[in-house]
Amino acid sequence: MTTEIIFAGFGGQGVILAGKILALAGMSEQKFVSHIPSYGAEMRGGTANCSVIVSDEEVASPVIEQPDVVVALNKPSMTKFESLLKKGGLLIYNSSLIDIKPQRNDIRFLALPCNELAAETNNPRGANMVVLGCLAKVINGMISGPKPFEFALDEAISARNKKFNPINIATIEAAYNREYEIQGGK
Repeated sequence: MTTEIIFAGFGGQGVILAGKILALAGMSEQKFVSHIPSYGAEMRGGTANCSVIVSDEEVASPVIEQPDVVVALNKPSMTKFESLLKKGGLLIYNSSLIDIKPQRNDIRFLALPCNELAAETNNPRGANMVVLGCLAKVINGMISGPKPFEFALDEAISARNKKFNPINIATIEAAYNREYEIQGGK
């Protein structure tokens, strides 16, 4: 099992943090991982993306040319990264902010209302945590469930922000416990 993922969105949406947390969760389950962040000209409000690989085997190269999964938290990210997905790949897009459907018919997609789901758990800035719970649910064999994210959050979050870990775990768990309908062909 090897899953290559690109997370993308505006700076401030927690794209880089989500990638780091996913990589740490994979490490906690004895997986091989790679995480490469990429920032735009400005962090908050600029573009940000990261590449994450979670694998049962050693990662030969951290470079992702055709990802298995693209997570797009805003419309410019979906427009930019949808074309990179491999045939049959999965596009998870934030339908809270993206009002268009994917253009390709050879991929699978999931319209995920990240902002609304985060708000339901009283975590309005937790759209990135919703994505993590969703990924753990829909990508078989990558992460065993919400539990590995507890370790990952503890490792990734600074001491002054650890007070948010319980709400972030609750958001991940709520997203993991939902049912999802993936659309499109394979």
